[in-house]
Amino acid sequence: MSDQPSLFVRALWFLLVGWWATGIWLSVAWLLNVTIIGIPLGIWLINQVPMILSLKRRDPLVEERGGGGQYPLVVRAVWFLLVGWWASGIWTGVAYTLTLTVVGIPLAIWMYNQLPYVVSLYRY
Repeated sequence: MSDQPSLFVRALWFLLVGWWATGIWLSVAWLLNVTIIGIPLGIWLINQVPMILSLKRRDPLVEERGGGGQYPLVVRAVWFLLVGWWASGIWTGVAYTLTLTVVGIPLAIWMYNQLPYVVSLYRY
């Protein structure tokens, strides 16, 4: 038995709350990520996006995926400093814009699920 809310409840949440709350949530997360002190909270907020968008709970972290685990923390930190902070801003903007269209919602949801990887190469 899944502990996920029903598809109906998730769709209703998305229509009434998720689409606008996600925009605010991501704006706060991205602003926190461009500060040194706010990065841990910003990353945590990004990891919660599927829950805010559609009440989707994430699967537990998978260490071994496709033959390899997580990238070393140093590599992920360098990625974040050189690419992740600005790429996540663009990625988030595109995903949110797609959220506001009917046909783009499936792609937007996929993009939100990939956001931790875009920010810091963090895999679920």
